[in-house]
Amino acid sequence: MRCGLCFQKAERFLKDVGGVDFYYCSSCDFVFKDPVSFWSMEDQKSRYDLHENDPEDEGYRAYFKRFLDFVTPYMPKSGSVLDFGCGRSTLLADMLREKGFSADAYDPIYHPEIPYHSKKYDIVVSTEVFEHLHDPISVFETLLGVLSEEGVLALQTQFFPAEVSEFARWYYHKDPTHIVFFRAETFSHLARRYDCELLAHNGKNMVVLRKKKRKREVCSD
Repeated sequence: MRCGLCFQKAERFLKDVGGVDFYYCSSCDFVFKDPVSFWSMEDQKSRYDLHENDPEDEGYRAYFKRFLDFVTPYMPKSGSVLDFGCGRSTLLADMLREKGFSADAYDPIYHPEIPYHSKKYDIVVSTEVFEHLHDPISVFETLLGVLSEEGVLALQTQFFPAEVSEFARWYYHKDPTHIVFFRAETFSHLARRYDCELLAHNGKNMVVLRKKKRKREVCSD
């Protein structure tokens, strides 16, 4: 099986866990389910429709506040933000607007109007999205492409445990729409590959990267 992130050979390291095989790529520290188990977008929507994410719920707001508390020190003080994969609610974008940012929200199911074809953003945030992606490397490249120079990409997704036995017991992969799994080292690999800086991670579920400024070529007569 080829890794969907770096395209090197990945080895099966868990067989038939809940009817699904899992593969691990040692080249980029990435785990993914056998693609035959991936759900269609229609089936995913049927599950997401069950989520009860009420923007008036203080617990839901506190959830995003923890994310913003971690990433804010690495963000510019103002600018434009894209919340990628926001789900039904646009609460995170609203909270960023409260902080003085201009913010767009995009979700392929609930807010499918793509706002970023002709825009650049100073910040892209994406919370609990990457574990759902059928083609994470394509999405990662897209998000880097809509960032301005020295733009910040802040992500939240649960980092998988290193021990196989612990991974087998891990709650996160039991959601059938959670199909790909990362660690801080995975994002470190991506940062090197795409010439980004890994600014910070919390060792658990949050990571912040910055797009490096391009070096200007000096023309000589």
